[in-house]
Amino acid sequence: MSDGTLADALGAADWWYVELDLAGVTDKPAFMDRCARALGLPDYFGRNWDALADCLGDLSWAPAARGRLVVVTGWQEFALAVPHDWGIAQEVFAEAGDRWRGTETPLRVMLALGGSS
Repeated sequence: MSDGTLADALGAADWWYVELDLAGVTDKPAFMDRCARALGLPDYFGRNWDALADCLGDLSWAPAARGRLVVVTGWQEFALAVPHDWGIAQEVFAEAGDRWRGTETPLRVMLALGGSS
């Protein structure tokens, strides 16, 4: 843990850490592109809500880890621009967290209250 960052601490604990920075995202296609890039989603990811839910429900494509943490930053602009889509995104993230809760490799999705880094 060289500089004491969250990423360093999680890496030392063998957790997979991803920052999903949504700064500048104002529509669903940009949201899906950002998810694909940040999370390293597989090529078969269909860039729709069901596909995102499927990928987060079956993490066989993700690196092996003791746990997984996705921190969503810069989400406020997206939430204001397309509140309906933001609501669906929150549901998908919550369902994925519920799916992996209590397993040996939990998935947690957290919203950062500050801006993007």
